[in-house]
Amino acid sequence: MSDPGHVGETLAAAGIRFIERGWLSANNILLCGDGPTTLIDSGYGAHAEQTLGLVRLALDGAPLERLINTHLHSDHCGGNAILQAHFPGLQTHIPPGQAEAVRHWDPVALTYQPTGQECPRFGFDGVLQPGQCLDLGSGRWEIHAAKGHDPHSVILFEPVHRILVSADALWENGFGVVFPELEGMDAFDEVADTLDLIERLAPRTVLPGHGRPFQDLLPALGRARSRLALFVGAPDKHLRHAMKVLIKYRLLEWQQIGVAELWQWAQQTPYLRDHMPQEGASEQRRWLDELLIELARSGALVRQGDQILNT
Repeated sequence: MSDPGHVGETLAAAGIRFIERGWLSANNILLCGDGPTTLIDSGYGAHAEQTLGLVRLALDGAPLERLINTHLHSDHCGGNAILQAHFPGLQTHIPPGQAEAVRHWDPVALTYQPTGQECPRFGFDGVLQPGQCLDLGSGRWEIHAAKGHDPHSVILFEPVHRILVSADALWENGFGVVFPELEGMDAFDEVADTLDLIERLAPRTVLPGHGRPFQDLLPALGRARSRLALFVGAPDKHLRHAMKVLIKYRLLEWQQIGVAELWQWAQQTPYLRDHMPQEGASEQRRWLDELLIELARSGALVRQGDQILNT
């Protein structure tokens, strides 16, 4: 088991304040010290006001000077716009792969429209080039490419205290949906490569995009590799898992929705619509009902008549 006291001491020594969020919003990581006061990831747009309040509380009157996104999924950058509006001069840095999509604001290329999610438009001032280092807070952080979950994602490593910001490349009990696989691209090998990279970095403390910080690296890697092997051996399991994640994610925002409205949303959401059975509407409705049954069985939702409730 990781030692929460030891984790806290390590983060304090490195000038880090870790703000753990729910699963709709990614965790926020505030770095304070001699370098620019920096926030890593900004949560989901529906939680933007909450993000602003949490960051202001953590800053205790100090300015926020830099904002970094590990990748541009909506739960990691949905608070960018409100932070940029409230902190004049805030410098925003994003991974380079989607810089043009942000500059011209392409919600399809940024996957917001395909996933049925939303993200307020934001701008950026620079890119996080893998292989380079950045002075953030009290430390000098290495930027590493972390393909797999997202082809453009980066992770950040501080070698003095051996702290890793792993984003969605590694959680304590797994990793994020491998979205390129939903678009017909082979990306499971990239997940494996990123897990190997993390093992070589050998962090003592991991700050994931979701869930609590942890220090038991090798067991976490073992769980992630076991899950990856399952998906490699049965890609349909990953696809079905991804469909349920997309539904659950939106339900976290809605909290309650009618079955008819959920069906309409699914038909309008390409990642769901494009993976429905092709035999017609009745088979598609059956497919969606099966996903809802599985989510209910796992305790992720409750169905009451024609209403779906988050749990």
